[in-house]
Amino acid sequence: MILSNRASQREILPMQISEIFYSIQGEGLLAGVPSLFIRTSGCNLRCTWCDTPYTSWNPEGTPMQLGAILAQARRDWPNHVVITGGEPMIAPQIVRLTRQLREVLSGVHITIETAGTVFEPVECDLMSISPKLANSVPVHRDGGIFAKMHEEKRRDPKVLKKLIRKYDYQLKFVISTRDDVDEAMELAREIKADPAKVILMPEGTHFETLRERSKWLAEVCKDKKVRLGPRLHIDIWGNERGK
Repeated sequence: MILSNRASQREILPMQISEIFYSIQGEGLLAGVPSLFIRTSGCNLRCTWCDTPYTSWNPEGTPMQLGAILAQARRDWPNHVVITGGEPMIAPQIVRLTRQLREVLSGVHITIETAGTVFEPVECDLMSISPKLANSVPVHRDGGIFAKMHEEKRRDPKVLKKLIRKYDYQLKFVISTRDDVDEAMELAREIKADPAKVILMPEGTHFETLRERSKWLAEVCKDKKVRLGPRLHIDIWGNERGK
């Protein structure tokens, strides 16, 4: 009976949702595609340059049952749904959410945005994996109290290999310096990622920063024969929340 009660409690555990909004995909292979974004709150990492600190450093959101999330998705009825975070793969009910989205929205395309440190058997058409490089370690933020934890968790080749075997995927790396490129390409080779699915994106939350980094990063991508990733939402709206 006790086990049954515990199982029942897990079944009704809500998801902490930071925001749900309709916009265009700003990054990756589907950049420019109108999509419904479901952003979970909560993350197992603490990237120093995180552009959604309200889902990681200072997580906030509203507890929502699956029925309420699905009802909003049904109202908007998008062709594409992007589940992002934070880290959505640690969210309770993430597997059930993806399976029920399939049932509720006929023909929907589901993208999961993840750092690739956790595996869950979700329903997914595009696993958008953004492994965190050394540039993400928060050495100088909050006195460095999260640096050791972040460094230990940010990179898990076994999980990455499992994800790219099971799902269609893209591998997005956030690049600040040329040293980041070497680290990214080494990891891509280690997990035997398809170079056609490797994307290098400039780090930054301001148009000017992205433009300057994109200039030299474009030359790198030409040399490495990998894709340069845009950040359309920054170009259009800046770092505005819910866009």
